[in-house]
Amino acid sequence: MLDDFNEKLAKLVVNYSVRVEKGNTVLLSGGIDAADLIREIDLEVIKTGGHILNIRIVIPGQDELFYTHAQEHQLKYQNPIALQGIKLADKFISVFSSTNRKALTNISPDKQMMTREANKELTKIYFERSASGELDWVICPYPSPAFAQEANMGSFEYKEFVYKALALDKEDPVEHWLNVKKEQEAIVEVLRKGKELRIVGEDTDLVLSIDGRGWINACGDKNLPDGEVFTSPVEDSVNGTIRFTYPGIYMGKEVENIWLKFKDGKVVEYTASKGQEILEKVLEMENADILGEVAIGTNYGIQKFTKNMLFDEKMGGTVHLALGSGFAEVGSKNE
Repeated sequence: MLDDFNEKLAKLVVNYSVRVEKGNTVLLSGGIDAADLIREIDLEVIKTGGHILNIRIVIPGQDELFYTHAQEHQLKYQNPIALQGIKLADKFISVFSSTNRKALTNISPDKQMMTREANKELTKIYFERSASGELDWVICPYPSPAFAQEANMGSFEYKEFVYKALALDKEDPVEHWLNVKKEQEAIVEVLRKGKELRIVGEDTDLVLSIDGRGWINACGDKNLPDGEVFTSPVEDSVNGTIRFTYPGIYMGKEVENIWLKFKDGKVVEYTASKGQEILEKVLEMENADILGEVAIGTNYGIQKFTKNMLFDEKMGGTVHLALGSGFAEVGSKNE
Protein backbone atom coordinates (compact mmCIF):
# COMPACT_ATOMS: atom_id res chain seq x y z
CA MET A 1 0.00 0.00 0.00
CA LEU A 2 1.47 3.33 -1.13
CA ASP A 3 4.61 1.44 -2.08
CA ASP A 4 6.13 4.42 -3.88
CA PHE A 5 6.13 6.58 -0.70
CA ASN A 6 9.91 6.47 -0.10
CA GLU A 7 10.91 6.93 -3.74
CA LYS A 8 8.56 9.87 -4.37
CA LEU A 9 9.42 11.61 -1.11
CA ALA A 10 13.17 11.17 -1.67
CA LYS A 11 12.91 12.75 -5.13
CA LEU A 12 10.83 15.64 -3.77
CA VAL A 13 13.26 16.29 -0.90
CA VAL A 14 16.50 16.06 -2.89
CA ASN A 15 15.44 17.64 -6.18
CA TYR A 16 12.94 20.26 -4.99
CA SER A 17 13.28 21.07 -1.28
CA VAL A 18 17.08 21.37 -0.98
CA ARG A 19 18.00 21.13 -4.69
CA VAL A 20 21.13 18.98 -4.36
CA GLU A 21 23.56 19.53 -7.23
CA LYS A 22 26.79 17.88 -8.31
CA GLY A 23 29.52 18.45 -5.72
CA ASN A 24 27.18 19.59 -2.92
CA THR A 25 27.90 18.26 0.59
CA VAL A 26 24.94 16.80 2.44
CA LEU A 27 24.17 15.95 6.09
CA LEU A 28 21.43 13.35 6.54
CA SER A 29 19.83 12.26 9.81
CA GLY A 30 16.85 10.24 11.04
CA GLY A 31 15.68 7.40 13.21
CA ILE A 32 16.43 3.76 12.52
CA ASP A 33 12.72 3.09 11.91
CA ALA A 34 13.00 5.37 8.85
CA ALA A 35 16.01 3.51 7.43
CA ASP A 36 14.24 2.62 4.17
CA LEU A 37 13.46 6.30 3.46
CA ILE A 38 16.96 7.41 4.51
CA ARG A 39 18.45 4.82 2.13
CA GLU A 40 16.28 6.14 -0.71
CA ILE A 41 17.33 9.75 -0.01
CA ASP A 42 20.98 8.64 0.08
CA LEU A 43 20.52 7.01 -3.34
CA GLU A 44 18.88 10.14 -4.77
CA VAL A 45 21.78 12.29 -3.51
CA ILE A 46 24.24 9.89 -5.21
CA LYS A 47 22.28 10.21 -8.49
CA THR A 48 22.63 14.00 -8.38
CA GLY A 49 26.39 13.79 -7.85
CA GLY A 50 26.30 15.10 -4.27
CA HIS A 51 28.51 13.97 -1.39
CA ILE A 52 27.09 12.61 1.85
CA LEU A 53 29.20 14.09 4.68
CA ASN A 54 27.50 12.06 7.37
CA ILE A 55 24.42 9.92 7.97
CA ARG A 56 23.32 10.02 11.60
CA ILE A 57 21.00 7.17 12.53
CA VAL A 58 19.23 7.54 15.88
CA ILE A 59 18.75 4.27 17.77
CA PRO A 60 15.61 3.82 19.92
CA GLY A 61 16.34 4.62 23.56
CA GLN A 62 19.56 6.48 22.74
CA ASP A 63 18.42 9.88 24.04
CA GLU A 64 16.66 8.36 27.05
CA LEU A 65 19.84 6.56 28.15
CA PHE A 66 21.95 9.66 27.58
CA TYR A 67 19.78 11.96 29.69
CA THR A 68 19.31 9.32 32.40
CA HIS A 69 23.00 8.54 32.89
CA ALA A 70 25.01 11.50 31.53
CA GLN A 71 27.12 13.49 33.98
CA GLU A 72 26.96 17.28 33.98
CA HIS A 73 30.12 17.71 31.85
CA GLN A 74 28.60 15.36 29.27
CA LEU A 75 25.30 17.26 29.20
CA LYS A 76 27.27 20.47 28.61
CA TYR A 77 29.50 19.01 25.88
CA GLN A 78 29.30 20.45 22.39
CA ASN A 79 30.21 17.86 19.76
CA PRO A 80 32.95 19.46 17.62
CA ILE A 81 32.25 17.11 14.69
CA ALA A 82 28.58 18.11 14.65
CA LEU A 83 29.64 21.76 14.79
CA GLN A 84 32.03 21.32 11.86
CA GLY A 85 29.32 19.55 9.89
CA ILE A 86 26.96 22.52 10.22
CA LYS A 87 29.79 24.86 9.23
CA LEU A 88 30.74 22.87 6.13
CA ALA A 89 27.55 21.32 4.72
CA ASP A 90 25.67 22.78 1.76
CA LYS A 91 22.49 20.82 2.52
CA PHE A 92 20.93 19.31 5.63
CA ILE A 93 18.13 16.75 5.39
CA SER A 94 16.41 15.62 8.59
CA VAL A 95 13.94 12.73 8.54
CA PHE A 96 11.49 13.14 11.41
CA SER A 97 10.47 9.78 12.88
CA SER A 98 9.92 8.19 16.28
CA THR A 99 9.53 4.79 17.92
CA ASN A 100 8.38 6.22 21.27
CA ARG A 101 6.91 9.70 21.58
CA LYS A 102 7.00 9.48 25.39
CA ALA A 103 10.63 8.42 25.75
CA LEU A 104 11.71 11.63 27.50
CA THR A 105 8.53 12.24 29.50
CA ASN A 106 10.17 11.59 32.87
CA ILE A 107 13.52 13.18 32.05
CA SER A 108 14.25 16.40 33.97
CA PRO A 109 13.78 19.52 31.80
CA ASP A 110 16.93 20.91 33.48
CA LYS A 111 19.07 18.27 31.79
CA GLN A 112 17.55 18.91 28.38
CA MET A 113 17.95 22.67 28.72
CA MET A 114 21.59 22.17 29.70
CA THR A 115 22.23 20.36 26.42
CA ARG A 116 20.33 23.03 24.48
CA GLU A 117 22.49 25.72 26.08
CA ALA A 118 25.65 23.78 25.24
CA ASN A 119 24.66 23.72 21.58
CA LYS A 120 23.83 27.43 21.30
CA GLU A 121 26.79 28.12 19.01
CA LEU A 122 25.76 25.30 16.66
CA THR A 123 22.17 26.59 16.59
CA LYS A 124 23.37 30.16 15.93
CA ILE A 125 25.56 29.09 13.00
CA TYR A 126 22.72 26.95 11.65
CA PHE A 127 20.32 29.93 11.61
CA GLU A 128 22.93 32.34 10.23
CA ARG A 129 23.93 30.06 7.36
CA SER A 130 20.29 29.33 6.60
CA ALA A 131 19.43 33.06 6.56
CA SER A 132 22.34 33.86 4.23
CA GLY A 133 21.44 31.04 1.83
CA GLU A 134 24.67 29.12 2.47
CA LEU A 135 22.79 26.17 3.99
CA ASP A 136 19.61 24.68 2.54
CA TRP A 137 17.72 22.41 4.91
CA VAL A 138 14.51 20.45 5.10
CA ILE A 139 12.63 18.39 7.68
CA CYS A 140 10.46 15.63 6.22
CA PRO A 141 8.29 13.06 8.01
CA TYR A 142 8.32 9.29 8.10
CA PRO A 143 4.95 7.69 8.99
CA SER A 144 6.15 5.95 12.14
CA PRO A 145 3.62 3.81 14.09
CA ALA A 146 4.36 6.00 17.13
CA PHE A 147 3.05 9.04 15.23
CA ALA A 148 -0.03 7.08 14.12
CA GLN A 149 -0.78 6.22 17.76
CA GLU A 150 -0.44 9.88 18.80
CA ALA A 151 -2.84 10.85 16.03
CA ASN A 152 -5.33 8.12 17.02
CA MET A 153 -5.05 6.52 13.59
CA GLY A 154 -4.25 3.09 12.25
CA SER A 155 -0.83 2.64 10.65
CA PHE A 156 -2.14 2.46 7.07
CA GLU A 157 -4.60 5.28 7.69
CA TYR A 158 -1.80 7.49 9.01
CA LYS A 159 0.53 6.65 6.13
CA GLU A 160 -2.20 7.69 3.68
CA PHE A 161 -2.71 10.92 5.68
CA VAL A 162 1.02 11.71 5.40
CA TYR A 163 1.12 10.69 1.73
CA LYS A 164 -1.65 13.15 0.85
CA ALA A 165 -0.36 15.94 3.12
CA LEU A 166 2.95 15.77 1.23
CA ALA A 167 1.06 15.85 -2.11
CA LEU A 168 2.64 12.53 -3.09
CA ASP A 169 -0.78 11.54 -4.42
CA LYS A 170 -0.43 14.21 -7.11
CA GLU A 171 0.86 13.24 -10.55
CA ASP A 172 3.63 15.83 -10.10
CA PRO A 173 4.27 16.75 -6.42
CA VAL A 174 6.84 19.39 -7.42
CA GLU A 175 4.28 21.17 -9.58
CA HIS A 176 1.85 21.14 -6.64
CA TRP A 177 4.32 22.83 -4.30
CA LEU A 178 5.25 25.36 -6.98
CA ASN A 179 1.55 26.24 -7.24
CA VAL A 180 1.38 26.59 -3.44
CA LYS A 181 4.33 28.99 -3.66
CA LYS A 182 2.52 31.11 -6.25
CA GLU A 183 -0.76 31.21 -4.28
CA GLN A 184 0.95 32.10 -1.01
CA GLU A 185 3.01 34.84 -2.63
CA ALA A 186 -0.23 36.79 -3.07
CA ILE A 187 -0.88 36.49 0.70
CA VAL A 188 2.68 37.53 1.52
CA GLU A 189 2.40 40.61 -0.71
CA VAL A 190 -0.57 41.83 1.35
CA LEU A 191 1.10 41.11 4.69
CA ARG A 192 4.35 42.87 3.71
CA LYS A 193 2.39 46.12 3.45
CA GLY A 194 1.08 45.79 7.02
CA LYS A 195 2.41 47.62 10.05
CA GLU A 196 0.49 45.99 12.89
CA LEU A 197 -1.04 42.56 13.46
CA ARG A 198 -3.81 41.89 15.98
CA ILE A 199 -4.93 38.41 17.05
CA VAL A 200 -8.30 38.17 18.80
CA GLY A 201 -9.95 35.05 20.25
CA GLU A 202 -10.91 33.34 23.49
CA ASP A 203 -8.72 34.79 26.27
CA THR A 204 -6.73 36.34 23.44
CA ASP A 205 -6.10 39.91 22.39
CA LEU A 206 -2.55 40.31 21.19
CA VAL A 207 -1.09 43.24 19.26
CA LEU A 208 2.34 43.22 17.66
CA SER A 209 4.27 45.27 15.14
CA ILE A 210 5.32 43.79 11.79
CA ASP A 211 6.43 47.16 10.42
CA GLY A 212 9.50 46.72 8.23
CA ARG A 213 9.58 42.95 8.70
CA GLY A 214 9.62 40.61 5.74
CA TRP A 215 7.34 37.58 5.40
CA ILE A 216 8.45 34.12 4.31
CA ASN A 217 6.47 31.98 1.89
CA ALA A 218 6.82 28.42 3.21
CA CYS A 219 6.11 26.12 0.30
CA GLY A 220 7.99 22.86 0.83
CA ASP A 221 11.58 24.06 0.70
CA LYS A 222 12.19 23.89 4.48
CA ASN A 223 9.41 21.71 5.86
CA LEU A 224 7.42 18.91 4.29
CA PRO A 225 4.48 19.06 4.47
CA ASP A 226 4.25 22.82 4.25
CA GLY A 227 1.75 25.58 3.84
CA GLU A 228 2.29 28.67 6.00
CA VAL A 229 3.45 32.26 5.84
CA PHE A 230 5.48 33.64 8.73
CA THR A 231 7.59 36.46 10.09
CA SER A 232 9.30 37.61 13.29
CA PRO A 233 7.54 40.50 15.04
CA VAL A 234 9.39 43.62 16.19
CA GLU A 235 10.92 42.37 19.44
CA ASP A 236 9.65 44.99 21.93
CA SER A 237 6.26 45.55 20.28
CA VAL A 238 4.22 42.59 21.56
CA ASN A 239 1.49 43.45 24.07
CA GLY A 240 -1.58 41.60 25.33
CA THR A 241 -2.58 38.01 26.01
CA ILE A 242 -2.98 34.78 24.08
CA ARG A 243 -4.32 31.33 24.92
CA PHE A 244 -3.37 28.36 22.74
CA THR A 245 -6.14 25.95 21.75
CA TYR A 246 -3.77 23.06 21.08
CA PRO A 247 -0.90 21.87 23.31
CA GLY A 248 2.68 22.84 22.70
CA ILE A 249 4.95 19.81 22.34
CA TYR A 250 8.55 20.36 23.39
CA MET A 251 11.11 17.54 23.36
CA GLY A 252 8.27 15.03 23.34
CA LYS A 253 6.45 16.58 26.30
CA GLU A 254 3.02 18.20 26.10
CA VAL A 255 2.32 21.61 27.57
CA GLU A 256 -1.45 22.10 27.58
CA ASN A 257 -3.72 25.13 27.72
CA ILE A 258 -0.85 27.63 27.52
CA TRP A 259 -1.70 31.24 28.38
CA LEU A 260 0.85 34.02 27.95
CA LYS A 261 0.79 37.72 28.77
CA PHE A 262 3.21 40.04 27.00
CA LYS A 263 4.32 43.53 27.93
CA ASP A 264 6.64 45.51 25.65
CA GLY A 265 7.74 42.32 23.92
CA LYS A 266 8.39 40.04 26.89
CA VAL A 267 6.37 37.35 28.64
CA VAL A 268 5.45 38.75 32.05
CA GLU A 269 2.85 36.16 33.11
CA TYR A 270 2.19 32.58 32.04
CA THR A 271 0.17 29.51 32.97
CA ALA A 272 -0.36 25.98 31.66
CA SER A 273 -2.80 23.37 32.95
CA LYS A 274 -0.21 20.65 32.22
CA GLY A 275 3.55 20.95 31.78
CA GLN A 276 3.90 24.24 33.68
CA GLU A 277 7.40 23.19 34.79
CA ILE A 278 8.54 22.77 31.18
CA LEU A 279 7.14 26.14 30.18
CA GLU A 280 8.92 27.69 33.16
CA LYS A 281 12.26 26.11 32.20
CA VAL A 282 11.91 27.27 28.60
CA LEU A 283 11.24 30.84 29.71
CA GLU A 284 14.35 30.79 31.91
CA MET A 285 16.52 30.49 28.79
CA GLU A 286 18.07 33.73 27.56
CA ASN A 287 15.67 35.63 25.23
CA ALA A 288 13.19 32.74 25.21
CA ASP A 289 10.59 35.10 26.68
CA ILE A 290 10.53 37.03 23.39
CA LEU A 291 8.48 36.05 20.34
CA GLY A 292 10.60 34.75 17.49
CA GLU A 293 7.79 33.86 15.09
CA VAL A 294 4.18 34.59 14.22
CA ALA A 295 2.63 32.54 11.43
CA ILE A 296 -0.58 31.73 9.59
CA GLY A 297 -1.31 28.13 8.52
CA THR A 298 -2.59 27.83 4.95
CA ASN A 299 -2.73 24.07 4.30
CA TYR A 300 -6.45 23.25 4.31
CA GLY A 301 -5.59 19.66 3.41
CA ILE A 302 -4.53 19.23 7.06
CA GLN A 303 -7.64 19.47 9.21
CA LYS A 304 -6.85 17.01 12.02
CA PHE A 305 -4.62 17.79 15.01
CA THR A 306 -2.14 14.91 15.25
CA LYS A 307 0.29 16.09 17.98
CA ASN A 308 2.97 16.34 15.31
CA MET A 309 4.03 19.97 14.98
CA LEU A 310 5.37 19.41 11.48
CA PHE A 311 1.74 18.97 10.39
CA ASP A 312 -0.24 20.80 13.06
CA GLU A 313 1.31 24.24 12.58
CA LYS A 314 0.29 24.17 8.90
CA MET A 315 -3.44 23.61 9.55
CA GLY A 316 -5.42 25.98 7.32
CA GLY A 317 -6.98 28.91 9.16
CA THR A 318 -4.85 28.64 12.31
CA VAL A 319 -2.28 30.98 13.81
CA HIS A 320 0.79 29.84 15.69
CA LEU A 321 3.54 31.66 17.56
CA ALA A 322 6.98 30.51 18.70
CA LEU A 323 9.13 31.77 21.55
CA GLY A 324 12.86 32.26 21.16
CA SER A 325 15.11 32.70 18.16
CA GLY A 326 13.77 34.85 15.34
CA PHE A 327 14.55 34.79 11.64
CA ALA A 328 17.38 37.10 10.60
CA GLU A 329 16.23 37.02 6.97
CA VAL A 330 13.05 38.93 7.90
CA GLY A 331 14.86 41.40 10.18
CA SER A 332 14.73 39.68 13.58
CA LYS A 333 17.47 40.41 16.07
CA ASN A 334 16.45 37.90 18.73
CA GLU A 335 18.83 35.03 19.44
